[in-house]
Amino acid sequence: MKTFRTALACCFAFASSALAGDTQITHADGKEAVKLVAQKKVAVVDVRTSEEYSLAHIEGAKNINFKGAGFEQELAKLDKKQPVLVHCAAGGRSTKSLATFKKLGFEQVIHLDGGFTAYEEANAR
Repeated sequence: MKTFRTALACCFAFASSALAGDTQITHADGKEAVKLVAQKKVAVVDVRTSEEYSLAHIEGAKNINFKGAGFEQELAKLDKKQPVLVHCAAGGRSTKSLATFKKLGFEQVIHLDGGFTAYEEANAR
């Protein structure tokens, strides 16, 4: 009986979080990110400045400057059901941006640990 109640409680907790629209946040290293991008399984959001983006970026990435005045408004325009790979240069700004993705109700966000630097290193191999 105790096992049944525990299972029921787990199911209820899972259903509640799914209904509440909790954002699933996971992490990928450079190698995993290269695979995800190649398989076209994610939308890529680059939260660096436009100057950084213009020097080099992941093909197809959408540049939305985390420190820009319209960051949240631009992010809100994206499809919240599509998995998103988010990155900056090294991981600091993109880590801070996760709260905004969550606030806006994105379903799945994958943080590129190590940022664009990790992606470039893995893509060069």
